Amino acid sequence: VRRGVSVVPTGFGGGQESRVRSGTVPVGLAVGFAAALRDAVARLDTEALRLTALGDRLIAGVRGIPEVRVNTVGAASPAIVHVTVRGTRADDVLLLLDAGGIDCSTGSACAAGVHQPSEVLLAMGRTAAEAAAGLRFSFGPTTTAADVETLLAVLPSAVERARSAFRD
Repeated sequence: VRRGVSVVPTGFGGGQESRVRSGTVPVGLAVGFAAALRDAVARLDTEALRLTALGDRLIAGVRGIPEVRVNTVGAASPAIVHVTVRGTRADDVLLLLDAGGIDCSTGSACAAGVHQPSEVLLAMGRTAAEAAAGLRFSFGPTTTAADVETLLAVLPSAVERARSAFRD
């Protein structure tokens, strides 16, 4: 910093940098991040096609389960499929799927830990019961077609068991 220029620190640190910045710039990490970013951007179109195929397979399979409504429509993320499982509490289905080795969520990532019906589903015209019966399935770089087939093998019985518990 040139003499006579006052700099406001963005973080607090050691005296070696005149209390303006602590630590040493992690050049290796910055270079590694840039390389990872270049690789991810180069594969973006291919990965989007792969994730879309996985989502399409899940949607096709879910449509064969009575009273399961696909909420993912139009220009949505290829990495997410959202469904409403009518006649259940989403938490019940989630626990049964978890027992079957399937990871999913009852809400968006930004609403984690909030046990209320989805505001988005309510805004889409769903009832409070339907909004409370939503499940989100997310795909990532390690998700395979076999993972989707495993989910489709486990999901119908999990839905039926959750409906049975909900009715009791």
